[in-house]
Amino acid sequence: MEEESDHSSDHSALTPLVPGRRTMLGFVFGAALGLPLSGRAVGQESDPRRARPQSGDRFVRSAARGDGQILAASDLPEHGPPVMAYPIDTRSRVVRDDSRLNQVVLIRLNPTELAAETRARSAEGVVAYSAVCTHTGCDQWEWQPETRTIKCSCHFSTFDVKDGARVVDGPAPRRLPALPLGVVAGAVTAAGGFIGRVGFDQGG
Repeated sequence: MEEESDHSSDHSALTPLVPGRRTMLGFVFGAALGLPLSGRAVGQESDPRRARPQSGDRFVRSAARGDGQILAASDLPEHGPPVMAYPIDTRSRVVRDDSRLNQVVLIRLNPTELAAETRARSAEGVVAYSAVCTHTGCDQWEWQPETRTIKCSCHFSTFDVKDGARVVDGPAPRRLPALPLGVVAGAVTAAGGFIGRVGFDQGG
């Protein structure tokens, strides 16, 4: 992404490269546009509030993230409904809530209900998925307890949380990215980053 240029001290070689006024203005304008964008990208990567969930992060409720209360597995109702949460770095106490893409859906089910692959990345029956629908990015969910599925309120895409949040109905083009979990001292803990790309597909 970074571009480097070499500058020669040979005057005869430099003369043909001197840009015209229009070319120079275009270069300056492009640089002016590029600097804020690259600065923003660096800022997103370095800002812990925008960083994606990381191994060792715990979770706090989205609706009350200001109180910093860490969610335990026992805080999640068995068989649902889901709890919306943000990851928190327990060392710095920074909640990663400055990006909507960091919000997750936590659901506690009976481990025997889970597909083998889903059970392997769950913890005490708790599963976690990105809270952003892969269709158009909505994050409002309806819990369907009979089928253990969640349905997006915007366009009714339905995901089976027992089986890796695969799409069972609606226009969503792909499943919700999963977040592997563990339990440490009773607290639900991220065991890695998202499996799959978070966010939605443009034009979905």
